[in-house]
Amino acid sequence: MNFQDQIPVEFNDNSRVWIYQSSRLFFLSEALQIEEILEKFVEGWKSHGDDVKGYSNLFFGQFIVIMADETATGVSGCSTDSSVRVIKEIEQKFNVQLFDRQMLAFVVKDKVQTLPMAQLNYGIENNFIHADTLYFNNTVLTKKELLEKWIIPVKDSWLAKRYQFPVATI
Repeated sequence: MNFQDQIPVEFNDNSRVWIYQSSRLFFLSEALQIEEILEKFVEGWKSHGDDVKGYSNLFFGQFIVIMADETATGVSGCSTDSSVRVIKEIEQKFNVQLFDRQMLAFVVKDKVQTLPMAQLNYGIENNFIHADTLYFNNTVLTKKELLEKWIIPVKDSWLAKRYQFPVATI
């Protein structure tokens, strides 16, 4: 699950990051439209009239990542609101949910699989999810965390404090 080479190296490690996970995989035609929407948004992203040094991308056909390097221009509440508005527009246009924090994403059999948090115990009990299963930690807040802590084994995530995960047996 290599994505790091698509993150701009010229952005500061403390650049702010927002991750929006889609309730489903986007079709290719949708993904192309979304990339265009995000590109236009970033090109026109402003904070108190100043250009925001921004970046956005659609990863794995299901995760929208928006980043702002605040060493160039600080991101105000209004500019954050504008990013949320574009995400809500994408939600409506493509009939998906992008704000559902109860939906968890894992890498199972080399594919992104989502599971409602309410069904996590079922996934654990039936050996779909174990301690070494890769988990998308969408709570990361900075570029550095995105690069190092976005896709991590469940045992290294906040989930490990709340659930008992068996160690995988091969």
